[in-house]
Amino acid sequence: MEDILRPIYQERASQANTLGVLMIEKRQKELTVTDTFDSIMLIIVKEANQPVFVKHYIYNEKKAALHIVTEQQLKQWILLGNNKKIFEWLYKGRVMFDRNEFIDKLKAEIKEFPINQRKQKMGLEFAKLIRRYMDGKAFFENKHYLDAYNDVVHSLHHLARLAVIENGFHPEVTVWSQVKQMEPEIYKLYVELVNSEEPMEKRLELLFLASEFLIYSRTKTSIQHFTEVLGQKEYWSFNELIQQKDLSIYSVDLGILLEYLIDKNMIEVITVETKSPSVFHRYYKVLEKK
Repeated sequence: MEDILRPIYQERASQANTLGVLMIEKRQKELTVTDTFDSIMLIIVKEANQPVFVKHYIYNEKKAALHIVTEQQLKQWILLGNNKKIFEWLYKGRVMFDRNEFIDKLKAEIKEFPINQRKQKMGLEFAKLIRRYMDGKAFFENKHYLDAYNDVVHSLHHLARLAVIENGFHPEVTVWSQVKQMEPEIYKLYVELVNSEEPMEKRLELLFLASEFLIYSRTKTSIQHFTEVLGQKEYWSFNELIQQKDLSIYSVDLGILLEYLIDKNMIEVITVETKSPSVFHRYYKVLEKK
C-alpha cells in the first residue's frame, strides 16, 4: 500500500514549500479518525492559495485521501479545537518526511502547551460554555426541557474540555476518559444527567445548581486572555472588540461572554453621552481589582 502511494507524497516532499508529510492508516476500531478511508496522507506546507486542499484516490479497491494543509491552518485547528482528528493524525501518523524537524518541534510544542496558548484555549472554551449554559437555562425556564437538555450536554462537554486544558493538556477525541481521571466531579455530573432515572425537569434543575458553582469558580482563570486584551485600553466599544484580532477566536460568543462578566462584576459598563437626549454609548472596561 505504501509503495503505491509513495510517488504521490514524495512529489510533494521534494518541494521547498513542504514542511512535513504524515501517513495515517485506518484502524478497525477507529474508522472515523480517517473518515473511513484506508489511508490519509497529510502534507503540511508553509503557504498555499488554499489553506486546505483535499484529493481522493482509489487503488486495489481501497480509498486514500491527500490533505494539503498550510502551517497557519494547522495551528488554527490546534488552537480552536474545531478539527478533532488533527491531534490523532499528529500523534498516530507515521512521519514520512520532516523538514528541519518541523513535525517533531510541533509535537513538542503541543505537549508543552505554552501558557499563552493555554490562556487562549481556556477563554475560547469558557465562552462556548457560557453560550450553551445560558441558552440551556433560558430553554429550561420556558419549559423546553429537551432543548435545554441538548444545550446542557454541550455545556458539560465544554466544561470538561476546559478542565482538561486547566490540567495542562489538549482535549482529545475521548475527552470524557481524560476528565474521569482529572476531574471526577464533572464526569459524575455528566453520568448523572445521562443515566439518572429522575424526570427530565428534576435532572436539569439539579445540574444547573451544581454546574453554576463549577463555572463561576473557573471564571477568573478562564478569562485571563480576554481581560489581558481588554486591559490594553481604558475602555472599548463592542465594535472595537469584535474587530480586535486577538479576540476573533471568540466569534459569535463574544457578546454573551461580555454580558456574563458584567453580571458577575468583572467587566464595568461605561456610558458616554450621545447627541440624542437620554441615549448613551455603551463601552466596556475591566473592573479594577479591589
